[in-house]
Amino acid sequence: MQVSPSVAPDFSDTNTGAGRRTILLLQGLMGPLFRRLGQELIRAGHQVHKVNFNGGDRLFWRLPNGIDYRGSLGAWPEALGRLIETHGITDVVLFGDCRDHHIAAIRVCRQLDVPVHVFEEGYIRPDWVTLELGGVNGHSSLPRDPAWYRETAAALPPVPPHDQVPSSFRRRAAEGLLYNIGDVFTRWYYPHWTNHRPWHPLVEGMGWMRKLRRRKEREASAAQLMARLEASAEPYFLFPLQLDSDAQIRLHSPFAGIAHALRRVIGSFAEHAPKDVRLVVKEHPLDNGVRDWRQETADMAALFGVADRVDYLAWGDIVPVTRRARGVVTINSTSGTFALAEGLPVVALGQAVYDIPDITFQGGLDAFWQNPVAPDAATFAAFRRVLIERCLIPGGFFSEQALDKVVRHAIARFEGKSIAPE
Repeated sequence: MQVSPSVAPDFSDTNTGAGRRTILLLQGLMGPLFRRLGQELIRAGHQVHKVNFNGGDRLFWRLPNGIDYRGSLGAWPEALGRLIETHGITDVVLFGDCRDHHIAAIRVCRQLDVPVHVFEEGYIRPDWVTLELGGVNGHSSLPRDPAWYRETAAALPPVPPHDQVPSSFRRRAAEGLLYNIGDVFTRWYYPHWTNHRPWHPLVEGMGWMRKLRRRKEREASAAQLMARLEASAEPYFLFPLQLDSDAQIRLHSPFAGIAHALRRVIGSFAEHAPKDVRLVVKEHPLDNGVRDWRQETADMAALFGVADRVDYLAWGDIVPVTRRARGVVTINSTSGTFALAEGLPVVALGQAVYDIPDITFQGGLDAFWQNPVAPDAATFAAFRRVLIERCLIPGGFFSEQALDKVVRHAIARFEGKSIAPE
């Protein structure tokens, strides 16, 4: 087992004291989230260890008890079992449950009866972050019974008010760049590391450069489309794209990737949608530009004979374009919950935690175009209330204020405390 400490851990500590826990952090979001979480957990009296799988992980940790894992994916389950035993781990925390090392880790933790806490970007955005026990989306243990949500929510108090948190795209991009630099320049030290993303970081960097070079052109084109949609009386459906690298696509949907999903949606639209309706395909704001989705959308629309009825929105806020849509088609994106909160019909093509009768359209994509049914407002409100109680915490990842809030509430959740008013 190739495991080495990046900072020498204190092997003498044990999990003693009332409520004290020994927490193992695996991979986090690219950035300082897990460092900040580790600092505050230690300050709260818990013991914390962190596994670094590459130089990006190590760059953002820089705290005691960092452990470099340099072995293979195949050897990882045994290595993790030894780490859990050696350090008396009581809880494992990770970001995203579909990464290869995390899939294996969750399996090991189930065998050892060690709870796994999974961070993910919020089921409901903005200003909420997912922190769920066991897994998210297709791995979530939440039921799909609308009556259960209505009954459970009825027994819960109102959600305490909380303020919005700022979020910086520039900060997110900078942290991602630093993480990838740390990864690329330490591959020699982590010889078995393989990224869960399908492209080499340098390929992604080139894609971002191409995308940023065309920023003004893309913004101008998007503004023209938004103005036309606002001025026109033509109804349209919205299909917000997800990231092609998103494991939620590969593991929790019937699609091999976004191109496969595009073909399914545009093909169904061409055959079943009313002839006076348009389709707007919205690019994901964090798409890296490696693939030209505008061109692929245009090619697909031409193939199915609807080039004159399919628009591509490459830039801009999804909120106004969603609010004016007749309905939203999604795979399992959290953009679906925003549309539902606005009372818009939504059909989910993959496994989504919100794909529940009385909330999403249950008749399939082909029927959705002709008869989109809006969600039952009371059921969605009950669903939202239960989500907040069970697996959401206030905060965010891409500003100091957002991080402060999410770390504070994450520790409260670990310690069994309820969300307190801000």
